[in-house]
Amino acid sequence: MSASGAVQPGPPGPGAAVGPSPSAAGSPATGPLFRPLSAEDEEQQPTEIESLCMNCYRNGTTRLLLTKIPFFREIIVSSFFCEHCGWNNTEIQSAGRIQDQGVRYTLTVRGQEDMNREVVKTDSATTRIPELDFEIPAFSQKGALTTVEGLISRAISGLEQDQPTRRAMEHAIAERIDEFIGKLKDLKRLASSFTLIIDDPSGNSFVENPHAPQKDDALVITHYNRTPQQAEMLGLQAEAPEEKSEEEDLRNEVLQFNTNCPECNAPAQTNMKLVQIPHFKEVIIMATNCENCGHRTNEVKSGGAVEPLGTKITLHITDPSDMTRDLLKSETCSVEIQELEFELGMAVLGGKFTTMEGLLKDIRELVTKNPFTLGDSSNPDQSEKLREFSQKLDQIIEGKLKAHFVMNDPAGNSYLQNVYAPDDDPEMKVERYTRTFDQNEELGLNDMKTEGYEADLAPQR
Repeated sequence: MSASGAVQPGPPGPGAAVGPSPSAAGSPATGPLFRPLSAEDEEQQPTEIESLCMNCYRNGTTRLLLTKIPFFREIIVSSFFCEHCGWNNTEIQSAGRIQDQGVRYTLTVRGQEDMNREVVKTDSATTRIPELDFEIPAFSQKGALTTVEGLISRAISGLEQDQPTRRAMEHAIAERIDEFIGKLKDLKRLASSFTLIIDDPSGNSFVENPHAPQKDDALVITHYNRTPQQAEMLGLQAEAPEEKSEEEDLRNEVLQFNTNCPECNAPAQTNMKLVQIPHFKEVIIMATNCENCGHRTNEVKSGGAVEPLGTKITLHITDPSDMTRDLLKSETCSVEIQELEFELGMAVLGGKFTTMEGLLKDIRELVTKNPFTLGDSSNPDQSEKLREFSQKLDQIIEGKLKAHFVMNDPAGNSYLQNVYAPDDDPEMKVERYTRTFDQNEELGLNDMKTEGYEADLAPQR
């Protein structure tokens, strides 16, 4: 749609309809009520209704088009024209309800393709261009189905409308507005890139993504909860905000903090999230992504205390579907694959929240690519053993070789999904055991005193 499709500002839409035109009469239309917006759809015709012109009070024509914006929702486009006085008015209305959340579109306009993007701007939307410190407040214009270029043209027309009067009455103000209009025209000519923000508390505005359903790098869409003031502005009854505990806020929030990349030591950012694993406990997932070298880490920390008993989980891998089981391996967990005579010690690979297949692939990469396990490359026996190990591990992953997979965690903070939950899993055995002195020593529990320590802190006399 070109900029000529922009809505011109004016008084409210047409008055009461006095009867349908001949084109509206006849048999009802077949097919869906809301048809996708398409230039090739010849059957998509507007409904014409004879309506009262609010300018000359004679009868004009209102055209109603019920359409559906691709990757958006249904809207009603209405256009009124009076052939007697020439007055016209166009506006849009959402055919649905006010959405549960507001929406904010942030578009970086760089080229003509961005200027031609379709835009649905409702009455309640606020339009901003930060580079010019320019804002069109909510409810100051009627809703519009237009383009980015059309929005700018509409703003220019609105500012130019009363300029002759201003030049006669307030010449200094008129000059400043002329200067600002020049800046808007520069944006329209794409003299430089700029940012367009459409903020709609009703959630019914829209900016086209020409690459849909793929991601649009130039467009950022943010959904947010309305404030009580915004709800009141929309005529909604503002709900009393529910009081949330700090614990609930922590569950719903992704915490971010600055750190250094473990590979290249460049500044990076780590994300931390508290996650509840079904039929288990809470864990903390920490992910670091380095934009400098591309290195990524994914670590899992237990969100609870050390369990009173250790846990040993034995799974008999018999089917390829076992590879999709969720798995939590804490830093204190060792892994054993009996058929391969393989054992992974405590703290190797760190904490992992992944699938059975993901952990086995990490083990294969650790064994076959780690220079400390490769040893002397000229040793044929060593190379043959590694090749055989890798082949058998691939057979287990592909479901061609059955194996017993054992996770032994003295801290009791590891987990393997039971696909039969809440019933027992016939292929999985979970054992609870009392830790030995050496295991408590390795976990640092022998020297940990949690009761009666107040006496040790008492001042000596």
